[in-house]
Amino acid sequence: MTAARRRRLRVFITGASSGIGAALAREYAARGAILGLLGRRADALHALPFSADHHIYAVDVTDHATLAAAAADFIAREGGADIVIASAGVSAGTLTERPDDLSRFAEIFAINVTATVATFAPFVETMKRREVDDRGPRRLVAIGSVAGIRGMKGAGAYCASKSAVHTYAESLRLELQPHGIRVVTIAPGYIDTPMTRQNRFPMPFLMPVDRFAAAAARAIDAGTSYRVIPWPMGVVAKVLRLLPNVLFDALFAHAPTKSGKVAP
Repeated sequence: MTAARRRRLRVFITGASSGIGAALAREYAARGAILGLLGRRADALHALPFSADHHIYAVDVTDHATLAAAAADFIAREGGADIVIASAGVSAGTLTERPDDLSRFAEIFAINVTATVATFAPFVETMKRREVDDRGPRRLVAIGSVAGIRGMKGAGAYCASKSAVHTYAESLRLELQPHGIRVVTIAPGYIDTPMTRQNRFPMPFLMPVDRFAAAAARAIDAGTSYRVIPWPMGVVAKVLRLLPNVLFDALFAHAPTKSGKVAP
């Protein structure tokens, strides 16, 4: 592998076939990065900005063995990854009393939470072993959500799963800090993607997905531990954290609920 090739960013992205993952793929392709693009739909992956240096993996992130094999292939071909972004995620309205929604809870947690762990796991040891003179970044990036800050009615599975992503990434950040590996949590607000287009309620500060990707890449560059995008939603998130339960309950008791349809 040549020195010039080593200087190019190596970025592995799950959930790259649509939405935030696809936008991040476009952002890093424009920066000249070597990409590993993983998603369920091969046709959508091949429609992304593509060159001979990029690698396509049509994989369901809940198939952990195949996901690990894709990661191992990327590591073998490129010598590792500088940035790994766990962007695969789904959302759906759920109600605890509906028997059919138990399987939906399991599906949402499997994709949003367990697959994040499965995405990072193959890369950790390789990042730890990087040569001391390799000054490239070492980033593991978890895509959370402002929905993970407080629970919203009808969205128990999605809110709880994203809260779990935030807490998991925080634990991982402390574990990897001594090794110089930065764990970055990005919490999107309302971003214009196929997932949010399922919502049947007003979405404040709705942001175009490519603008989101550019802002997220800047936070990843900086190694920021936690960033809400767009920033006005960060202000809202801080207020929500501080609200006492009695006031939060009064404000959101009559809020609209999410659609029951699973949206990638």
